[in-house]
Amino acid sequence: MNSVTGWFGWFGECFFCQRPSNRQHSNSTTLSPVSLDNTKIGSETVIVKSGRRICGSGGALGDTPLNQDKTYFEIKVQASGVWGVGVASRDVCLDKAPLGTDNHSWLLRHDGTCWHGNEPIATLSIVPSEGDIIGITFDHVQLQFYVNGKLADGCVASNLHTQVYPVFYVDDGAIIDVNFEKFYYEPPQGYSCIMKEQDML
Repeated sequence: MNSVTGWFGWFGECFFCQRPSNRQHSNSTTLSPVSLDNTKIGSETVIVKSGRRICGSGGALGDTPLNQDKTYFEIKVQASGVWGVGVASRDVCLDKAPLGTDNHSWLLRHDGTCWHGNEPIATLSIVPSEGDIIGITFDHVQLQFYVNGKLADGCVASNLHTQVYPVFYVDDGAIIDVNFEKFYYEPPQGYSCIMKEQDML
């Protein structure tokens, strides 16, 4: 954040901005609640709404690894700014946005570019904006993104041979809500919500 005014601006928005719209959610559910991990966040990252909203400055991991064959999760861009979403190992540094500057994360950034190893690796065919729903699919071969239910071609990470978690970051006033269940859009065929290990037995 660049000023005291900016600091208090995002702080107020985190706690007082409106709830998501009343758009109909699908009936997807999970047996155990998945949320953002309060032990794996940046030093200036703020998590609210029972682990479902991220604001402040920095990143956060989900509390559950993507171990099943095909997983789906979503974000809603509640307030524009600098933000990103993707997957990362637990070695990723979450203190400074943007992520995607190391070999531990694969990220879609707010401008529609995808980053890994501090290099752009692809660009989406659709650039997300405030209010959009971003869907993420991961099957250990490909990482793909959907914007308002439509596949945004051009962003694929292939053959990730490491354990990864959902990862998110915000800065410059951005606020994103994370959906691990009760999705705005039905997951693509064969994909489902993230399940904790005991639910997969």
